[in-house]
Amino acid sequence: MDMKTPDTLPDFAGLLLDAVFMVDVRGRVVYVNAACERIFGYTPAEMIGKTLIDFVLPEDRVRTWEEAMLVMAGRPRIGFENRYVRKDGSIASIMWSARWSKDDQLRIGVARDVTDRKRAEALQTATYAISEAAHTAGDLVGLYREVHRIIAKLVPVTSFAVAMWDEVTGRLSFPYQLDIQGDSALVQDPVARRLCADVIHGRQPALLPEARPGSRASDAASHDNGESWLGVPLVTQKNVMGALIVKSHLGTFYTEKDKELLQFVSTQVVTAIERRQLHDELLRLAQYDDLTGLPNRRVFYDRLEHVLARKRRERGRAAVLYLDMDDFKQINDSLGHAAGDLVLQEVARRLKQCVREEDTVTRLGGDEFVVLLEKIQLPEDAESIAEKIRTVLGQPASIAGKVLRMVPSVGIALYPDHGNRGEELLKHADNAMYAAKKNKAAAPKQADAACRPQER
Repeated sequence: MDMKTPDTLPDFAGLLLDAVFMVDVRGRVVYVNAACERIFGYTPAEMIGKTLIDFVLPEDRVRTWEEAMLVMAGRPRIGFENRYVRKDGSIASIMWSARWSKDDQLRIGVARDVTDRKRAEALQTATYAISEAAHTAGDLVGLYREVHRIIAKLVPVTSFAVAMWDEVTGRLSFPYQLDIQGDSALVQDPVARRLCADVIHGRQPALLPEARPGSRASDAASHDNGESWLGVPLVTQKNVMGALIVKSHLGTFYTEKDKELLQFVSTQVVTAIERRQLHDELLRLAQYDDLTGLPNRRVFYDRLEHVLARKRRERGRAAVLYLDMDDFKQINDSLGHAAGDLVLQEVARRLKQCVREEDTVTRLGGDEFVVLLEKIQLPEDAESIAEKIRTVLGQPASIAGKVLRMVPSVGIALYPDHGNRGEELLKHADNAMYAAKKNKAAAPKQADAACRPQER
């Protein structure tokens, strides 16, 4: 099929810095000036006769085709931007001015390379966005998810992972990994793991396959099934905390410029992670008991009020268990406070085993603990859990070279039976706990003394 070509073209068209295209009604290139090689990497001979949209980055093809239809419908366009895959596999951002020649049945367009401008704008936007994410993300995973979204706007990303490195243990972990299809098996890829190791231990960004002087990225990548990988270290003032790993779309390849760009972004990411980690640590210190890791008194009271408010609406039941360890003072006196701390940590661990995930276990102070049971149907349910606690805590424990039995006294308060407010329930449970302790003291001498060293 014959393609229409202009009879004469001004000689100076080949001197223009912008690329001039003529595209027929079927989308095939019938003319392009010499500037196309500087912008796209292809000579005019390599593009003429080809369908122009085949050079467009796959993600941009639908909207590019829609734009072409508007131009062919007689609506000239200035300033439309899309992205193309260069001959070397890198991405070019292009701004178009185009119109339709009805007489010639040709789309005539001028393409300007705006890659550097778009990159600079994207970097500035990314810097602000990462800083904002450090303040607004709910947790570190939320921050990593936002960083993934930001980076995907800078370079083509099929897969993305955050790797964290523990210098003390030598352990590599992946708190965040995801690809474009939602798969999280990226880190099983040996290329990804090798890249992580190279980046972290070398403290330098790395590009796979490596670009060789005078070679095209597509040539190098052909040996790796057309895949392109890029990794940059997350370097703090003291050490390397981890790395960012990205994999490109099939057929698109990272360049040295992409490596420099991601390295710049990584410094912003490090600052954001450190800020988020500091925020999380301060929050943990404000909300959790430093010795046992349990929610502290303030958190417990807050959860208690929320649970009671919900139970009032639902007309449901809840329970508070108040407990302390019998003769705990003797542990501190005979084995020392360090041993006493170990006992409290073991009590906390066992208590969490006795309740459901939605229940709350809190250390109020000393050897006093309180348990909030959010869902009970009958009073017997609370007593059943209290008995489980007595049994589990009563199992022997090896502490500081001694075998101990940690016997608790437990008091129970039921909502709404023993009060409608948190203070009433805590007071009732506390009184019940002391009553249980007095009953033990009044009972005949027991065979085993609570919380006392036992012979092996």
